[in-house]
Amino acid sequence: MKKLSTFLVGILFTASLWAQNNWTIDAAHSKIGFTISHMVISEVEGRFNNYSATITAGENFENAKINVSIEINSINTNNEERDKHLKSPDFFDAEKYPKITFISTEFQKVDDENYILKGNLTMHGVTKPVELNVKFGGIVKDPWGNTRAGFKLSGTIDRYEFGLKYNSTLETGGLVIGQEVEIDAKVELKKVK
Repeated sequence: MKKLSTFLVGILFTASLWAQNNWTIDAAHSKIGFTISHMVISEVEGRFNNYSATITAGENFENAKINVSIEINSINTNNEERDKHLKSPDFFDAEKYPKITFISTEFQKVDDENYILKGNLTMHGVTKPVELNVKFGGIVKDPWGNTRAGFKLSGTIDRYEFGLKYNSTLETGGLVIGQEVEIDAKVELKKVK
């Protein structure tokens, strides 16, 4: 009888480790941002204000399935004219390609605080594999009984690979707009009850 109970406890423990939970992004406490160099000497920051994400994951988030959708028309660089230009055919062409999407292929745990996220990013009609570094902030219960998890994501993508090649040259030979874009996302997730 003792062996049977130990066996059942083991099965329940293993099942709890593999239990999948659904999470959504809390946009009020999250940011999907980017930074790009400007005239070689400085940087411009921006963000997207409208996005959604669904995540299915076990308790430690390893091998989580992540699906993100970002609305191009929500781009915000704190400059209305620049945002309008970014939405135009010179850049994102928001009318033709209204969304950026990301679908994960791998979410690998490196240690208790760090993960590597790999997936397919689709932007401007082009899909390319990308890899991001993820720092895990932990899991807490909020005062209303919701379970929340926090992450910080960073990485670099080459905008030229996605057909976003608009640029001009400075007198010194440098480019006005950088080719590489730094991704900076701070994400708070809420477990779906």
